[in-house]
Amino acid sequence: MSYLFTNGRPPYHRGQKVLLDADVAQIYGVETRDINKAVTNNPDKFPAGYVVKLSKAEKNELVENFHRFNRLKHATVNPKAFTEKGLYMLATILKSKVATLTGYTG
Repeated sequence: MSYLFTNGRPPYHRGQKVLLDADVAQIYGVETRDINKAVTNNPDKFPAGYVVKLSKAEKNELVENFHRFNRLKHATVNPKAFTEKGLYMLATILKSKVATLTGYTG
C-alpha cells in the first residue's frame, strides 16, 4: 500500500486521488454518517472506482504512520476513500450548501 500525503491529506491511494470520508464531511460541512448514508442509500450513483472502502490493514497503516488518523484507531467501521468522480457525485446528493456549491459548474 502506498500513500502520498500532501498538506496532511492523502491525495493518492491505489493510484487515484482520494479523500477519506471524514475529510469530505469536514469539507462539505456535514457529519461522516451523512456521507456514508448517502453512499449506502444511492449505490447506483457510485459505480466501481468512485468509492473505495479501506481494508482493516489499510486503516491500521494510516493509524500507525500518521498521527492525524488516531481517531480511526478504535473505529468499528473502516473508512471510505472518495475519488474525484465520487466527490462530484456525492456533491450532487448531499443537501449542504458547500456541497451544492462544489457541484455547481455554471
